[in-house]
Amino acid sequence: MDVPHSTELILDRRSRTRAPANARPPSGGAGPSMPPLHRGSMVARPWHGFWRGLADMLQGREPAIRCAGTGTHPSLQHVAERRRRTLMLLVAASAAMATALLAGAQPDGDSLPLRVVQIGLFSLLFAWVAAGFFTAVMGFVVLVRGDRHGLSRKSVDGRPIAADARTAIIMPICNEHVATVFAGLRATCESLAAAGGARLFDVFVLSDTSDPDLRVAELAAWAELRESLGEAGSHVHYRWRQRRTKRKAGNVADFCRRWGRNYRYMVVLDADSVMSGDCLLTLVRLMEANPRAGIIQTAPQGCGLDTPHARAQQFASHLTGRLFAIGMQYWQLGESHYWGHNAIIRVEPFMRHCALAPLPGEGSLSGEILSHDFVEAALMRRAGYQVWLVHDLAGSYEQHPPNLLTELQRDRRWCQGNLQNARLITEPGLHPVHRAMLATGVMAYLSAPLWMAFVLIGGGLWLMGGDPLLPGTGGLSTQGLALWSATFVMLALPRMLGMAAAMMRREQGQYGGSLRLAQSTLIEAGLSMLQAPLRMVAHTIFVLGALTGLRLDWKSPPREAEDVPWSEAARRFGPISLGVLLLMAAAVQVDASALLWFAPIVLPLLLAVPIAVFTSRSEIGARLRRERLLLIPEETWAPAVLRQAWAHARRSRPLPGWNELMNDPWLFSVVRAAPGPRHTARGIRALTRRAMMRRLNAQEDGPGRLPATERLRCLSEPHTLEMLRSRWGAMRNVEASRFVLTEDRAPVLPPPGGLPQAVLRAEAAGR
Repeated sequence: MDVPHSTELILDRRSRTRAPANARPPSGGAGPSMPPLHRGSMVARPWHGFWRGLADMLQGREPAIRCAGTGTHPSLQHVAERRRRTLMLLVAASAAMATALLAGAQPDGDSLPLRVVQIGLFSLLFAWVAAGFFTAVMGFVVLVRGDRHGLSRKSVDGRPIAADARTAIIMPICNEHVATVFAGLRATCESLAAAGGARLFDVFVLSDTSDPDLRVAELAAWAELRESLGEAGSHVHYRWRQRRTKRKAGNVADFCRRWGRNYRYMVVLDADSVMSGDCLLTLVRLMEANPRAGIIQTAPQGCGLDTPHARAQQFASHLTGRLFAIGMQYWQLGESHYWGHNAIIRVEPFMRHCALAPLPGEGSLSGEILSHDFVEAALMRRAGYQVWLVHDLAGSYEQHPPNLLTELQRDRRWCQGNLQNARLITEPGLHPVHRAMLATGVMAYLSAPLWMAFVLIGGGLWLMGGDPLLPGTGGLSTQGLALWSATFVMLALPRMLGMAAAMMRREQGQYGGSLRLAQSTLIEAGLSMLQAPLRMVAHTIFVLGALTGLRLDWKSPPREAEDVPWSEAARRFGPISLGVLLLMAAAVQVDASALLWFAPIVLPLLLAVPIAVFTSRSEIGARLRRERLLLIPEETWAPAVLRQAWAHARRSRPLPGWNELMNDPWLFSVVRAAPGPRHTARGIRALTRRAMMRRLNAQEDGPGRLPATERLRCLSEPHTLEMLRSRWGAMRNVEASRFVLTEDRAPVLPPPGGLPQAVLRAEAAGR
């Protein structure tokens, strides 16, 4: 959802002019933000260790998986194993044929070690491409013909839900764009109520926000959301963690320990997630119908942003991405992916088996587990519960990164997390599919430096006397032409199959018509080709940084589209472009024709700065939408839940902050009541706060001069908030008494420094 800048707040706020000090706050907002505690245990088991686990596997001492079968269908495990063997044979045969062609095309001569390394890299990378190709092909087949073994929403349509199937919707957030988050959450809650499922669900916003102004805004938006939902608003809760440990995984575990015992299931959302009520109810029905299912993952569709980068990602997700999702379901069946959001989880086994211990040791690949979702899926399957991906469940949405820089910022932390997970591949009892999943997560980023090495070795061999994959004076050999053709087919055919599937299902109208669909496919493919070298170089840097211990900054990506400034793009990509330019200048000294053959990789790297800037421009994306290019079905006919989310985001008002908290009786009552009956007037905490107040009085400072850490703590202490508000009121009274009226009744301010500057600024702003 593309919404205005973060100085805006969501929801239909009533006009809140200055109210009398004794005015009662609206009934919907005030009250504790959390339900009573119902504590449970979620204890992490220490990891076995990579080398110890590998030794156990080699010696046959590894314990068996608890549940070798998959419960509902006795023959499902046999079907799954047969499919996976077929996939491995197809990938191995493709890689072997490609390797034989390359080896046969190698010329006689020196540089044998380099040629052996080149053949090895090519074999591995071709197998990687082939695995994706066959996954997309099977996705196309299943989309056209169906799959009776896969989990589908059709199997539970109309199934009643038991009254005790209590479900929590949890949304962990951290320094997010408040308007976007609560617009989507409000639309989700309204859709759930319209579907008749509000009685089964409680909603928890789990905040790790470290900005006091944003936290005040979150509380205001939470209170208004409760009020807007009427009676159902009492089921919406807000929790802020004072100590942020283990990031999102720690926030989810904190919820489970405090309230997990109240619920049979929980649906995990990201801050940009939107889900329809029908989708949420269907997830519960699928869980009820499949008691051995531990996690059921939807295939969320990207939508809501208008930059060319986001539009291309959204289009590819709808057209080609769904083929990969369906193909993964075909190969994986009950041992599938979990992506950490837009999924439902069975709470009791999750609490018992999926707690995450830190990885021992030092360095960037130790400590807290960053990419927790793949690991939690593997642990759930080890405990004997299935993990399913359901591709045909509509009503699950997310946002893609608005620009290339944001995408790479996200990929940087994913890269470190996936490389970290390589240490868990040999953990005892993991299903082979989940071991392979952890390995493919590593390969998703390790493939970048491997491609880089392959390109550099090929270029070096060509400059030294000939490379079979690069045309020389005699042109490409037959084997080289066959390899280039096979690689092109494997990369291009999934897009063609996606377009064909849309036409066969008569969906081309949702993409702007057949002509616009074909044009959009070409635009997306072209943009992907331009950005691929940039991703390759960036991912290579990320891998090297993760392996060498380069510091990782974990920041929430922006949920709104912002144009990338030229200066920022130059700072990020300028050194890369300059380095490529110097390398090509050196290569030209050896052979000028190098520019021609390296152009597909070199040109995007030289143009990295304008590519990053222009693909972030919302006005260019809006023009593409007006031309019905890169159109997605949600833009042709938006589902009700998305229309509501976008409408709520457009009706935004100024965000309240810390200073507004001191002035607004309604907001103060919300924040004051949110922590519940906390007794902070005695003990060490009270002594600390009294010292803080004495410091404020001595310096004649207002509450706005407190450090951010102090303000965050005060927001959880009702007694401290009352003292601060009294201090604020006293300062305003002193200020009013020091005004002097001249003979012509003009007010004169006291000399600079006579009053705290925070008070003067507040008065000058008309507060």
